Amino acid sequence: MPDMPSDAPVIRHYIAGGAEHGGGIGRLVGYVLSAGDAGDTSFRHVVVDTRGPGLSLLRSPARLLQAMAVMAADTLRGAPVLHHLHIAGRGSTVRKLVLGAWARRLRAPYVLHLHDYAYADDLARRPRWQLEAIRRLFLGAARVIVLGERDRATVRYALGVPPGRIALLRNCVPDPGPRPPHGTDPQEVGILFLGQLGPRKGVPELLAALADPAMPAEGWHATLAGDGPVAHYRNEVARLGLAGRVALTGWVDAGRAASLREGSDILVLPSHAEGFAMAVLEGLAQGLAVVTTRVGAQGEVLVDGENSLLVPPGDARALAGALSRLVADPALRARLGADGRELFLSRFGMSGYVHALEALQADHLQIGTALPRSA
Repeated sequence: MPDMPSDAPVIRHYIAGGAEHGGGIGRLVGYVLSAGDAGDTSFRHVVVDTRGPGLSLLRSPARLLQAMAVMAADTLRGAPVLHHLHIAGRGSTVRKLVLGAWARRLRAPYVLHLHDYAYADDLARRPRWQLEAIRRLFLGAARVIVLGERDRATVRYALGVPPGRIALLRNCVPDPGPRPPHGTDPQEVGILFLGQLGPRKGVPELLAALADPAMPAEGWHATLAGDGPVAHYRNEVARLGLAGRVALTGWVDAGRAASLREGSDILVLPSHAEGFAMAVLEGLAQGLAVVTTRVGAQGEVLVDGENSLLVPPGDARALAGALSRLVADPALRARLGADGRELFLSRFGMSGYVHALEALQADHLQIGTALPRSA
């Protein structure tokens, strides 16, 4: 990273699992860190892991205490620091309740960045006392960042955050550059899924779609890359007679994921719920033909038949139809890929994202002393 003044403002990103094991949130922040390595940031961005890798009940409390100690040390030094709390539902909200209360006690400014795939549903399951604590957490934030209009409405109406303190900032990814042409030689069409294996990501209907008679008998192969119950889904692949053409890799790191995208033609993510899937953005950036669902913020920016093919969640037959069309029609694949990449270049470049993020943070580094003290 280029040298910065020792008193340069610091943005601390609090993520369960850190940048490497924090899922899509970690990947997004990892891209921000990479922008810093390239000298494209005005702040020092630092990651604080609030849980550790995996879901260890023994490791998580220690990590949380370490994160609280980092906040306290920043306050004692009087350093210009903004604490950027990346929040989702379930255990993530519990950890951020602790960190938010601690930040308010320290009079340390913090921003909440909501990434959940269905936060309104998560709130609806909480007991009243938890819901009140979550409201205090959100109302104590200098700013709440959301991915789309659905989450803006949740934060405003369910949690009472004033509209002027809510900022919409969609996920972004780095530009991998133009995708090398595959040429005109006959080849198998590569179908790629990147994500956690399970029902929420639509893996059961994806396998059903790949086994559907609508799919061409030859000329394609599929790779499913992600963690989860890999052995279970390998058994499903064998049961459906797909063992010769569907591969499951298990978890892959960012470099391997980039290599898989580069060698593929179609990115498929038939999720039942999303915030704004990083895998979809990465597929658009790579110039792949994207097949996904109109869920979360994706339905706010993707247009069926123009820059993607959108299918209803849970509809294996519709998914098979979309995939079979793309396998059989190279011109359609090329057009969707080109239009998807154009959408990415016009709205989702990483440099613009980092500058917008830092502009929000620069404002709120000035108001830390005005934050409420109560927890």
